[in-house]
Amino acid sequence: MSYVNNIRMFVRVYELGGMSAAARDQRCSPAVASSRIAELEKHLGVRLFNRTTRALSATEHGELFYDGALRILDAIDTAEAAVMEATQSPRGTLFVAAPLGVGRRFIAPAVPAFKRAYPQIDIRLRLSDRVVDVTGEGLDLAFHLGPLSDSDLKIRVIADCPRILCAAPSYVARRGMPADGQALVDQAHDCLNLRFPGAKEFQWTLQTQAGPRRFEIRGPFETDDGDVLTGWALDGAGIVLKPIFEVAEHLRSGALVPVAPQTPPLPTQLASLTPSRKLRDPKVQLFSDFITAHCKEALAAVPQDFPASRSE
Repeated sequence: MSYVNNIRMFVRVYELGGMSAAARDQRCSPAVASSRIAELEKHLGVRLFNRTTRALSATEHGELFYDGALRILDAIDTAEAAVMEATQSPRGTLFVAAPLGVGRRFIAPAVPAFKRAYPQIDIRLRLSDRVVDVTGEGLDLAFHLGPLSDSDLKIRVIADCPRILCAAPSYVARRGMPADGQALVDQAHDCLNLRFPGAKEFQWTLQTQAGPRRFEIRGPFETDDGDVLTGWALDGAGIVLKPIFEVAEHLRSGALVPVAPQTPPLPTQLASLTPSRKLRDPKVQLFSDFITAHCKEALAAVPQDFPASRSE
């Protein structure tokens, strides 16, 4: 297995562009990562990377070896998957990513139950609202909330998630109730926006009588953490656009109230993304099926009707 591990390390160094990043990804020290690459280069009799104090890049031999290395790892993964399926004892480690809101509410709570059902599968869960590079970051499965772009990944739609515009009663009392998206713009309402590198949605797309329309909104705060946005909205800082499942408890209690009811936001989509070469891995399929069922059940239980705005 040492040769296979060396190949896996080479692939991660190539894809992540650095020894330290690959070492973190493979959960070892940079020294171990460097020694694995050195062993592989000695075995092959060629240099795979050009190294300087500031940069690392693949040599011509490294470029050639990368495609073959992927085929080798794919063949090994396929063979291991076939054995695990035949023995009905899937094992190994799954690297999974999810947005913060989805991960905290649906994915993370389901992981212990999955582990009890499949004790030989370990889960490494990463939560972030940024856009992840599923292949480049070596993920087996990623959950995604929002529009989906064309890709080579296998997309599994889990559910449509209704969204809502809402604010604290204190904000509505101070600034007034906007009737629709145009009022958000004309009255210069404080809109709290989710932004991060690679973010696609810099405007709010709302449903009007003429169909979906994008509104250029402005606001004093923005962040890359959806739960921080909710906290600011609860504090009366502005209006937030959220999936209903993230704010349902606050809407039920009256801590947040619906706003701009004439132009509701379009629903968003919750889906899972899987690299094509991971589709035959039974532990990936098991986890995908388990979490999909859990998410559908949890989303179906989220209430959709809430009291109208009431001033403090």
